[in-house]
Amino acid sequence: MTDTLRPTAVPAAAPEPGASPQKLKRSIGVVGGTLLTLSCVTPASTLFVVVPDLFGDLGTATALTIAIGSLLCIGVAFCYSELGTLIPSAGGEYAMVTTLAGRLAGWLVFVLSLLVVMIVPPVIAMGTADYLAPLVHLDPSVAGAGVMGLATLAGLLDLRANAWITGIFLVLEVIAAAVVAVLGFAHSERGAGSLFSMQVAGDGGHTDTVTAMLVVSGLAIALFVTQGFSTAVYLSEELENPRTSVARTVLATLAISTVIILVPVAAITMGAPDLAALTSGNISGMVEAWSNSAVGTFVSLCVALAIINAGIVMVIQNSRVLFASARDKAWPEPVNRGLAKLGRFGSPWVATLVVGVPGAALCFVNLDTLYGVTGVSVTGMYLLVAIAALLARRGDHRHQSAWRMPLWPAVPVLLIAVMAYILVEQEVSYLLWTGGITAVATLYWAFYLRPRRDTRWLVSLPEDAQA
Repeated sequence: MTDTLRPTAVPAAAPEPGASPQKLKRSIGVVGGTLLTLSCVTPASTLFVVVPDLFGDLGTATALTIAIGSLLCIGVAFCYSELGTLIPSAGGEYAMVTTLAGRLAGWLVFVLSLLVVMIVPPVIAMGTADYLAPLVHLDPSVAGAGVMGLATLAGLLDLRANAWITGIFLVLEVIAAAVVAVLGFAHSERGAGSLFSMQVAGDGGHTDTVTAMLVVSGLAIALFVTQGFSTAVYLSEELENPRTSVARTVLATLAISTVIILVPVAAITMGAPDLAALTSGNISGMVEAWSNSAVGTFVSLCVALAIINAGIVMVIQNSRVLFASARDKAWPEPVNRGLAKLGRFGSPWVATLVVGVPGAALCFVNLDTLYGVTGVSVTGMYLLVAIAALLARRGDHRHQSAWRMPLWPAVPVLLIAVMAYILVEQEVSYLLWTGGITAVATLYWAFYLRPRRDTRWLVSLPEDAQA
């Protein structure tokens, strides 16, 4: 493609005369990176905030749907691992896709990823109020805004310090998920065959059958359940030895998060007192019924900490995306200079505030519809990443040092077909919202970025990565 950029041919963010391009500090290894990426998946908050909606729609087919989504994510993880080691940039998906599939494709991936990273943190943060209820009753919007404020302050700190903070919170949420799994299996009301029974409680107390098409439509949210494993590519400029660390972090995170989420889902499905209780998605109520109020309170507080943990990591991730976009000249120059500023701890402090402050404000907006937009955006993003992976072994890229996925090109070809099919099965309103936003982004590309192709949207790699 004529717009495709090669890393060796792109200037490093076109710095001002006499100035050095801003670089992030390599300070964490595979363990720290895995803790951060696992915290972005935030298994406990996903289990208690996102999965209940799946139970309401899919009933006993929820575990099967998540399992299918996790299998699809193995192929996605292969694509991220190869592209993340071939192109280790804080820009993540957009840097990978721009370099391999062209500047317009990279810009659209950036817009889709920006939709995800701006919407998800405040939506999850608002769930904090429900799980703090055993101690204090708070308005969900106020609680969410407070969580976003704390996450923003934490995001201004050194990344190594955040790895330890999020690691401690992660231990607590894994314990909460384990408690739910043990209680669910111990109070099992039905056998393992129920995980494939495809039943959901309908109106009036009767039982409905979950169709295969309903499972396919639920895959967009199922993909979102473990989506945080991709955070590793956003941290690739701060991971030591990225050529090996990125792939190990991506694959390890996907494997661990799948177990942490899927095992409790299976336990809840088998242990729910009846189909109506399962479809209600009231996991906290089931935990109390299986044990007592003290255990229920403990689990709820662990979930609240998990949500705070997710907010911290998502602010860290999202600020790196904005930092990289400014370094790569995606905006008018005053905006680029502001977003590229680094603070005393080496973090992009202006970009962190730009992510955190609007996130707190969004907690006072009804974001229910944007869950659907997020699912569509994640699926579209994976589709474009798979296309880039299909192009990753052309020309000079064929000979570059990188982790290479098995079963190429079958894996990206299969992913392209599956993601396209999942997209067309989503609700029209969600497709229209996402399509409208990407259309506006395309106009920005056509009238501002493309005419300034020599000075704008210059996707670059760190010097050590180019070497």
